[in-house]
Amino acid sequence: MNAAVPQFIEASSPHVMNTYGRVPIALSHGQGCRVWDINGKPYLDALGGIAVNTLGHNHDKLVPALQDQISKLIHTSNYYHVPGQEALAAKLVELSGMSNVFFCSTGLEANEAALKLARKFGHDKGIEKPEIVVFEKAFHGRSIATLSATGNPKVQAGFGPLVEGFIRVPLNDLDKLTQATAGNPNVVAVFLEAIQGEGGIQPAHVAYLKQLRQLCDERDWLLMIDEVQCGMGRTGKWFAHQWADIKPDVMPLAKGLGSGVPIGAVVAGPKAANIFQPGNHGTTFGGNPLAMRAGIETIRIMEEDGLLANATAVGEHLRAALARELGGLAGLKEIRGQGLMIGVELKQPCSDLTAQCAEHGLLISVTADTVIRLVPPLIMTLAEADEVVAILCPLVKKLLNEQH
Repeated sequence: MNAAVPQFIEASSPHVMNTYGRVPIALSHGQGCRVWDINGKPYLDALGGIAVNTLGHNHDKLVPALQDQISKLIHTSNYYHVPGQEALAAKLVELSGMSNVFFCSTGLEANEAALKLARKFGHDKGIEKPEIVVFEKAFHGRSIATLSATGNPKVQAGFGPLVEGFIRVPLNDLDKLTQATAGNPNVVAVFLEAIQGEGGIQPAHVAYLKQLRQLCDERDWLLMIDEVQCGMGRTGKWFAHQWADIKPDVMPLAKGLGSGVPIGAVVAGPKAANIFQPGNHGTTFGGNPLAMRAGIETIRIMEEDGLLANATAVGEHLRAALARELGGLAGLKEIRGQGLMIGVELKQPCSDLTAQCAEHGLLISVTADTVIRLVPPLIMTLAEADEVVAILCPLVKKLLNEQH
């Protein structure tokens, strides 16, 4: 399309369901950490498709591999063996220290499968009405079950009655959890994000994760850690819970595992690995040859290019630069996160920053109303991190100055 002729994007489409509050731009193509819209305007991508585009855009190692796979097989069926499933499962088992993997297509599906695993685990023990501990501000998906496990009344509104069987507690407070479950024989699992993404980049503390692991061992509960957004190297380790030197029993994955190709996975340790048997769970698209190739190649490239170390180094640089520019502002509440999963929390709503940053050539998002979320591709350079700061910080300062 001719970049000299501006194309204006309508706020809504007459044919697409009005389910998203979109920024009025349409993206055309990308290279590395940059994308261009249909008018030819460039943007620095600090959102990465919401922690999905691990390798950025048009990666010179990933694209040929996907083209090769598309020329062979895209989809068959789980009626047949898919060699890529075994290869990717073996790699995830190696990286996690767990034992078995089920493949699906999205994070929602992975979390739904985790909930089914927990209930089946309870039923197998003779518990008629299993209950699962979940957390305030959590987000696990938008199906009825994952919505019920989610701790956001705004996204739950209008979809009741919600699924029963959840006990909700605040994050990082073991006393509240033990009080809420005291004397309850129906509890079967604890389900949490290692770092809450939609909840505002809220990390589960290392000490708390260790406490949960010990408690689940003592009470024969499953420890289920949702790594959909914070996993796959985003924090500088393969999985964010590894900072606590523990292993969960169940670990849902998705987002960054396929660098943009839809993929989900549930990784299980010995306690949960054999709960599902043929007929208990399934999927049409999960584990298809294209998604498996995307996962295999993503991990291979991450290892070859040292992207975990890069996430750590660039993330530390970016947080330090943000703190240097914003640290003295009265309207700043906190800068937090790990690796390239960073939240800048303000003391006031800041959702307008998403569109304002886009106008200035930067893609971000605002989550939990007051938290600027930065989850760029793991290939981001130090120079690109400096660009993020150079565009974002003046807009934050302007917003805060206007309110005071």
